[in-house]
Amino acid sequence: MTKPSECYALILAGGSGTRFWPLSRNARPKQLIDLFGDGTLLEQAICRLDGVIPVENILILTNTHQEKAVREIAGMLPASNIVAEPAKRDTGPAVALGIGLVAARNPHATMMVLPSDQLISDTDGFKSVMSDALSAARHSDSLVTIGIKPSWACPSYGYIERGEASKIEGASLSHEAFEVKRFREKPNPELAEEFLRQGSFNWNAGMFVWSLPTVMGQLKKHAPDLANFIDELEASDNIMRTIAERFPSQKPRSIDYALMESAERVLNIEATFDWDDVGSWISVAKYLDAAGEGNLANTSISEFNSTDNIVYNTRPGSRIALCGVDDLIVVQTEDALLVCNRDRADEIKHLVKKLPDELL
Repeated sequence: MTKPSECYALILAGGSGTRFWPLSRNARPKQLIDLFGDGTLLEQAICRLDGVIPVENILILTNTHQEKAVREIAGMLPASNIVAEPAKRDTGPAVALGIGLVAARNPHATMMVLPSDQLISDTDGFKSVMSDALSAARHSDSLVTIGIKPSWACPSYGYIERGEASKIEGASLSHEAFEVKRFREKPNPELAEEFLRQGSFNWNAGMFVWSLPTVMGQLKKHAPDLANFIDELEASDNIMRTIAERFPSQKPRSIDYALMESAERVLNIEATFDWDDVGSWISVAKYLDAAGEGNLANTSISEFNSTDNIVYNTRPGSRIALCGVDDLIVVQTEDALLVCNRDRADEIKHLVKKLPDELL
């Protein structure tokens, strides 16, 4: 059994706030907003680790724009466990930075890498899967990834192709682990349908688990520059200074491209818990209350001959009224109003580029 004291979690809490504008901003993206009245997604991500990872072993990686808000939300963690990247370099260097922070504390640890912006309600199921993943990583010298069983042929996710079931000696797992054949990039709709028909594919949720000796061995083979960066962090007598000096020079690329797609052995455990990446206002709508003829809202609205609209209002004392409009996203905040066709929700990220700086 892997001792909890030897286990760490790295929560990635950076990113931009474009898809959920005007509610989200650069300083407060999706994971730092209480979208559903149950606390922020970051707070939920921390609380889900209770009993699996000691609080002193939970690390958060964010950026300078969001550091203040992250520290406010994650006040239960030691201040030194929250680190802001000095530059934006994608998930490859970010995860390497997290590995270096853990290696400086315990080079033999087992760690998990988790996004901060996913909605998961089944906490017990999450703990069970992640505990098995920690055990599989410790006993198999493999990189372990958590996959989501596809509910539809989504072309917006990366996919994991699963092979044969794996027997892991010394690990007693409640959830079966499978050998990963390969990672597949975001497919076109027709290929996504084929993946769904085959039944041997998972969505790639961006959750990874590994022991430090195993991941370092793989990085030295496939991304030696990242391995060297980690070695520098582990050996540093001033780790924050080393981060400031060395991180900006790292080549931007994803951890999938830098490591996972080329690693010798990757195992996949399918999640048995609920999962939603809450990627747009369309996703949020599933959790809002019905209002009138097919409208969904987080607040009371007035409507006449209006259907299939999504309404989200955070401005106290204001009311949104709809008349003769269909298929809209309407989001009202204290300083901005968004009106968008719901079929074009993905274009909000392009709209944000047209906004004045004070609304970013």
